Amino acid sequence: MVKISTLELENIKRIKAVQLKPTANGLTLIGGNNRQGKTSVLDAIAWALGGDKFKPTQPAREGSEIPPHLRITLSNGLIVERSGKNSALKVIDPEGRKGGQQLLNEFVEQFALDLPAFMAMTDKKKADVLLRIIGIGEQLYEMEQNEAQLYNRRTEIGRIADQKKKFSQEMPLYTDVPKEPVSAAELIEQHQEILARNGQRQQWQREMQSIDIAVERVTAEIMRTAQQLDDLKQQLAVWQEKANAAKKSPEELEMESTAELEEQLRAVETINAKVRANCDREKAELDADDFRRQYDALTEELETARSERYKLLNGAQMPLDGLSVENGALIYNGQAWDNMSGADQMIVAASIVRKLNPNCGFVLLDKLEQMDMQTLTDFGKWLEAQGLQAIATRVSTGDECSVIIEDGYSVAPKAEPKTWKAGEF
Repeated sequence: MVKISTLELENIKRIKAVQLKPTANGLTLIGGNNRQGKTSVLDAIAWALGGDKFKPTQPAREGSEIPPHLRITLSNGLIVERSGKNSALKVIDPEGRKGGQQLLNEFVEQFALDLPAFMAMTDKKKADVLLRIIGIGEQLYEMEQNEAQLYNRRTEIGRIADQKKKFSQEMPLYTDVPKEPVSAAELIEQHQEILARNGQRQQWQREMQSIDIAVERVTAEIMRTAQQLDDLKQQLAVWQEKANAAKKSPEELEMESTAELEEQLRAVETINAKVRANCDREKAELDADDFRRQYDALTEELETARSERYKLLNGAQMPLDGLSVENGALIYNGQAWDNMSGADQMIVAASIVRKLNPNCGFVLLDKLEQMDMQTLTDFGKWLEAQGLQAIATRVSTGDECSVIIEDGYSVAPKAEPKTWKAGEF
């Protein structure tokens, strides 16, 4: 990885003369009070290495008649200079290779010159950068879309299943009625059959009454008319024979009651209403069970989709252990960006920038005064362990600074500066 070995800056923005030899691995802090030229150092480095897109609007120091001069020596032996009225780029290569900005672009990552620009991106854009460099952005997007659709479908199915279940439980249930509706036609037919049999019994009764009258009349005539005795005896025998044939037992003559059938006919509609209500409740319960089965099936499908997404992410070559993407946002050690510590945010950003261009071994950071000493210590340890170089500014004149900028000049801190290396704090 290419790093910055030395830098010399003159007459750039607020800088009068600054010399610096950054530590190769770890954190180099440029301290000083406000408006002394700290940020100008980072702007000058970015302009020297990043090209005219990083050129300040007014690069020359106000009041200076001498044009800006920038000289940076890189760890690969290249010397990068900008000087003179036009501040033209000059790249000196000990190996004799020719090339200006195009050669620098091979190992200088744009975000490394302005890491806060990456950190200020939206969560989605930061995640998109990561997914693009590890090569799974489009595939993961399709998986997340499918997963979201499955989740929405399952939610809707679950809502319907709950509604169906609640609806079925609120419906009446009658336990004293048959499963199927009662047929009024069958009851009417039974009723008519009884009426027909009762009609026959009434006819037999009328016939009996007629026969009894005839017997009485014939008997009287026998008594009154002796001359007709023989004939009447014959007639009597005939009528007695008919009477014997027509006579029935008391059980056969007893009238059948239609009261039960008539009561059932009157209750048919009530019974059938209850039967239909039970059928409706049963159907509602079946509908609820069906939607619940659909919900369970979608749950299995959703879990499978999530498993495939996790498998894709776990199989990807992430630039940092514990780093992942969930719902279009970066997640580091289980925390979203806004829940990460300042050190973790810088670690994630620096790791992604390094992945963008593995040949670039440094990053520039401004305004680290927002971080406490413990956060700086944690970040410095991580940089040193990763073999990365960070050049940063901080409003401070304390011994944590590697160099102090006073009125555009670089001076050594009054106390011995700290060395940001792993295991020493």
